[in-house]
Amino acid sequence: LPWQEALCGYVIILMALYWCTEALPLAVTALLPVLLFPLMNIMDSTKVCQEYLKDTNMLFLGGLMMAIAIETWNLHKRVALRVLLITGVKPALLLMGFMVVTAFLSMWISNTATTAMMVPIAQAVMEQLHKSELEADTIDQVSEHTNKAFELQEKPPDKEPEEKGEWVVGGLFLSNISFVPWDLGDSHVLTVEEERKRNELIEKKHLNLSKGMSLCICYSSSIGGIATLTGTTPNLVLQGQVNDLFPDNGGIINFASWFSFAFPTMVVLLILAWIWLQILYLGFNFKKNFGCGASPAAKAKEQQAYEIIKEENKKLGKMTFAEIEVLILFILLVVLWFTREPGFFPGWATVLFNNDDTSYVTDATVALFISILLFILPSGFSNQDRDEEQTGVRAKFRAPPALLDWKVVQEKMPWNIVFLLGGGFALAKGSEESGLSEWLGSKLTPLQSIPHPAIAFLLCLLIATFTECTSNVATTTLFLPILASMAEAICLNPLYVMLPCTLSASLAFMLPVATPPNAIVFSYGQLKVIDMAKAGFVLNILGVLTITLAINTWASSLFQLQTFPLWANRTGT
Repeated sequence: LPWQEALCGYVIILMALYWCTEALPLAVTALLPVLLFPLMNIMDSTKVCQEYLKDTNMLFLGGLMMAIAIETWNLHKRVALRVLLITGVKPALLLMGFMVVTAFLSMWISNTATTAMMVPIAQAVMEQLHKSELEADTIDQVSEHTNKAFELQEKPPDKEPEEKGEWVVGGLFLSNISFVPWDLGDSHVLTVEEERKRNELIEKKHLNLSKGMSLCICYSSSIGGIATLTGTTPNLVLQGQVNDLFPDNGGIINFASWFSFAFPTMVVLLILAWIWLQILYLGFNFKKNFGCGASPAAKAKEQQAYEIIKEENKKLGKMTFAEIEVLILFILLVVLWFTREPGFFPGWATVLFNNDDTSYVTDATVALFISILLFILPSGFSNQDRDEEQTGVRAKFRAPPALLDWKVVQEKMPWNIVFLLGGGFALAKGSEESGLSEWLGSKLTPLQSIPHPAIAFLLCLLIATFTECTSNVATTTLFLPILASMAEAICLNPLYVMLPCTLSASLAFMLPVATPPNAIVFSYGQLKVIDMAKAGFVLNILGVLTITLAINTWASSLFQLQTFPLWANRTGT
């Protein structure tokens, strides 16, 4: 290995170790190229620093500002509760409701924020379900004891009442069992044993449903994040790396193209996760899971849980002026993203601003346009006229606050991700400048003989395993440049290996430390590591198979993955 390439490889290995062990904070590790690349004569300081604030970083900041506005005005909670009111509280439908809501919200706001909001709602619903079940069980036991305490028997004609507490009514013998000494002992022992078993069954059922509910939230937040370009950071890492490594790609990865590929993948994986969690924690009784033929007590229990959700929704009141504004801006943002460069017809950006050679307007432009509006538009109307009517004195005019305040943005914005993104771009650029990418590509040419679907499957498996131990951002940052070089060396479309790598980085289902949503649900104390590992292992396999299927079917036709594109030929050969 030549000296320059070896030095760059050393920096990559050092950063990989620090990212895996978290010996330094992730963001601090991401700053190492600024220090080491100039000292090793790989890149000068100016060029390295330019990698830390690119178009992708601006897209990330704009998307997060929109998410912060949604959280600030509780629009996400309103959406969540409305959907849960629609799906209902039958076990399987309740599970589906929480998964759909969580996945949808994590498409637009951070996975961590979505999980942190949804878990308390789920806990409240589960507590009410458990309380209602215990109350219903108590009523059943009282009824059962009453039936056992008073037995209606036919009186033998030759027998007279022998004990106090026995009466003959209409030829029937009525006996209070509490006065019959030989029946009391056996009945009492049987009742206590039955009650203990019944309580154990209720607690086990509640614990299983609680585990399934907790896992469904953290899993669906990770799954939902893959559907949109701004849904989770690895998606933005991919876009940035593709634009950095292949500048002539023509903006092949944009919001619309990514959504067309990733959204169907997300839907398939979400359905598989729902079915698997049903089987694991609700059992195979699908009739019972969907509430078919439920007893009156069970229906009453479901109604009480439904009332909890209804009450939470009522507490929010009517939609405020600010919520309506944020909702309109959110819809406008999504529409502008989709129609900028839809692919099947010229988008508004092409018609109005861009030309064949230069893309002046990108997804980041749209995100920042909407974000700036959040700081301009008022969150309500002035109270001046109302104050004057109440006091009779003309009050000093005070403009209502804007929809978003910079102090709030400073507090809630995960600034460390900006440095993580920049560190990844700096590594990719350093690998290219030093020649390490070309050297790695030449060493990986034997992979050309392996069938392409097998390559995709093995890479998905590798990344899904690796991301359990380290940050998904660090995983994609480390692997994407290497995979791009490998694809170029074997004349394979780089997206064929980069797309599955990016999606697989979100398959962090097995360990609490794998991703923040897992850690949040684990902190509530209902899950053990083995519970998450057991459920996550199967889901990881399902995820790898789903992504492999996606990359060889609809993604192949969408991105023309069967051909080696001209923009990927950096050597010109």
